[in-house]
Amino acid sequence: MSQQKRYSMLVGMFLMGMVERVASHDYGNALSKSILFFEGQRSGKLPSNQRMTWRKDSALRDGYEIGVDLVGGYYDAGDNVKFNFPMAFSITMLAWSVLEFGKLMGTDLPHALEAIQWGTDYLLKATSVPGLVFAQIGDPYGDHNCWERPEDMDTRRTPYAVSGQFPGSEVSAEMAAALAASSMVFRPIDIGYSAKLLKRAKLVFDFADKFPGSYNDSLGPWVCPFYCDYSGYQDELIWGAAWLFKAIKVPYYWSYVIENTQKLENIINGGSFAEFGWDSKHAGINVLVSRLLASSNNPDGSPFIANADKFVCSVLPESPTVSVSYSPGGLLFKSGGSNLQHATALSFLLLVYSRYLGEANRVVYCGNVIATPSRLIQVARSQVDYILGSNPLKMSYMVGYGNKFPQRIHHRGSSLPSMDQHPQHIDCQGGSSYFSSNNPNPNLLIGALTGGPDINDSYADSRADFVHSEPTTYINAPLVGVLAHFKSHQSSQKV
Repeated sequence: MSQQKRYSMLVGMFLMGMVERVASHDYGNALSKSILFFEGQRSGKLPSNQRMTWRKDSALRDGYEIGVDLVGGYYDAGDNVKFNFPMAFSITMLAWSVLEFGKLMGTDLPHALEAIQWGTDYLLKATSVPGLVFAQIGDPYGDHNCWERPEDMDTRRTPYAVSGQFPGSEVSAEMAAALAASSMVFRPIDIGYSAKLLKRAKLVFDFADKFPGSYNDSLGPWVCPFYCDYSGYQDELIWGAAWLFKAIKVPYYWSYVIENTQKLENIINGGSFAEFGWDSKHAGINVLVSRLLASSNNPDGSPFIANADKFVCSVLPESPTVSVSYSPGGLLFKSGGSNLQHATALSFLLLVYSRYLGEANRVVYCGNVIATPSRLIQVARSQVDYILGSNPLKMSYMVGYGNKFPQRIHHRGSSLPSMDQHPQHIDCQGGSSYFSSNNPNPNLLIGALTGGPDINDSYADSRADFVHSEPTTYINAPLVGVLAHFKSHQSSQKV
């Protein structure tokens, strides 16, 4: 046993030494900026305390054509569409970050709460009409054909909704998860708002469960290929029920999780242990539910805890069952675009699960490799440090952090002159010259994480290369909690 531990430690030390490390990273500074980014993604009427001042009011009539107020929320990425499925996941992750690490955020906590409430206020609007859940605002094809500021956009702002006749369980259940998780965040602060979020979470979950089906089938021509649901909707239903159980401990939701897990197991057994993001909730469910079981010795816990352990073994670089890839510089990779979403989301789960393992005085066995809680933290930190500049290019992938960071991100508002600098209207095609220009973006979207480098640690810094240069809310959201943890442990960590 001691030889195995020594082997694991030696492998870990070797892997951590693959990349030349900078002297230190200012995790507190990165945390502040990662939260500030969300202000740059705001849609609607901006508040008087808006800190990202180059952004102005936008999309002030969303929903008005059908008599519903759908103003607010977030633009998901560098476009001007409100895709509510990934938006809701981003809010869930911000809420989970605060629930786990909020006490470590210090003066950044109020800004994190504002970021959550900006999202939940909108989700309340999107679920305000009985029998409908609004899944998207804006025509994505029209929007993607234009390069214009959100303040200028004149493309169609069509609202798309799911219903009993045209179901969308994944988007509805993810909204329920976001509302339930956020209700816990606000419970000690504003009991009335918390209760409102929780009541709506239960209603939206019931709607998602009563009318099962994927929004691919009902809204496919508009949500695909942008945010098609590839993993099915069953994981979101279980995810939503798990969050509702965590929020109110009603046995019905626990029974729902247990009874429906077999359906999810059929997918997980196909190799989804390391899947977690806006589309797939598998690893997140196992980590979340394992925590709910940690102190109960519940016999139903075995599949969740076992699968959470398999998640660790799927991600750990030295594990014999690792299913992800790593670049030569040490960045975690999975197939698909916007790769940093995987590095941040899986790092969050590693960090959270390390806490649960520590509380249970437990380690994870991956064949002959022993994964201790400290090893999970070490892997998560390697990803954060890579993102912040400890990589072969010595480049930060967070805009505004460090001396070298992406200058030409794929983001309309950032790449076009601000309303302050150019108050005249820029129409749909009027921004094309700015898109094709090699000049740096005139407005810094501070805190934005781009999709990141390719698997060879190269980065083109090109607006046209949107797979690598576009920021998204769901890349940033998981990193907020991770940065809070490392900020709080800054003085005790050696580099």
